[in-house]
Amino acid sequence: MSHPRLNSVTCSSPAGLHRVAYKEWGDPANPKVLVCVHGVTRVGDDFDDLARAMCDVYRVVCPDIVGRGRSGRLRDPNYYTVPQYVADMVTLIARVTAAAGAGREDVAWFGTSMGGLIGMALAALEGTPVSRLVLNDIGPVLDGAALQRIGDYIGQDVRFPSFAAGADFVKTVSSSFGPHSDEQWRKLAGDVLREGEDGQWERHYDLNLAQPFRAITPETAARDEAALWAAWDAIRCPTLLVRGEYSDLLSRDTAQQMTGRGPRPRLVELPGVGHAPTFVQPDQIAIARAFLIG
Repeated sequence: MSHPRLNSVTCSSPAGLHRVAYKEWGDPANPKVLVCVHGVTRVGDDFDDLARAMCDVYRVVCPDIVGRGRSGRLRDPNYYTVPQYVADMVTLIARVTAAAGAGREDVAWFGTSMGGLIGMALAALEGTPVSRLVLNDIGPVLDGAALQRIGDYIGQDVRFPSFAAGADFVKTVSSSFGPHSDEQWRKLAGDVLREGEDGQWERHYDLNLAQPFRAITPETAARDEAALWAAWDAIRCPTLLVRGEYSDLLSRDTAQQMTGRGPRPRLVELPGVGHAPTFVQPDQIAIARAFLIG
C-alpha cells in the first residue's frame, strides 16, 4: 500500500507569492505523472481512492488549489480565476517533473468540475504538458443558474457546533454526488471541514472565493463561454468526457456537442449521479483507470 507524501510549491500572482500544497502518491522517481484537480470548494484529498488505484503506474499528484485546504490564500481575491490556477499548475508540473528527472514535462490530467476547466485551459496551450485528459462533468457551457447556486453556496459563512453537524450539511449540499456509504460521506465531509479556534467547525477554504462569481455578468459569461469553446477546439490530446446523468452543470446536449469537435472525446454518462461524480466508487475508478492506462 502506497502512502502519500505532503509537499508544497511557491507560486506567484500579481498580488505576491502564495503556497500551493499537494499530496503525492507512488514512486517519487516515476516520470509518468497524473495530476488530479478538484472542484471549486473541494481539496486534493478527494482523489485518495483514485490515487491508490493508479499509483502502481503513475506518480499521482493531487494539489489543493490556492484558497483551499492546506494551500495558502491569495492577498487579492480577484485572482481566484482559471488563468491564475493554470499558472500555478504550470509551476507545480515543472516542480514534479524536474524532481523525477523526466527531462520533459508530460502529464496526464484528471479534472473534476473546476479542475476540468483548468485542465481544458492548460491542454489548449501550445506546448502544453498535458498528453491525456479526463474531464469530469464540465464543459465549455456553464449554466447561469448553476453558477449562481455555486456562488451563493461558496460565500455563506456557515459554522457548525460539531463535526457531525458539519458532516450533515456537507452531505445535504452534496447530494448530487450520488449514493455513498456512511463512511464515504464522513470522508467527503472530513476532507473539507476543520475545527476553528473557537471550537466551531467550518469549511476549509477562503470565503473570498465567491468574489469572482459575484462579478459575473451576462456579458462576461458569454465572453468566457466563447473562450472556453476556443480552448476546447484547440485541444489535441486523447480525452475522456464523463457526465453525471442528472448534472446541472454539463447538459447532455453540450456533452454531445463536445464529442463532435476539439479532441472528439469518448463520452461516458454515469447513471444516478448529478454534479459531480466523485470517483471513489470502484466502477467509476475502473473507467478512469482503463482510459489513463489503456
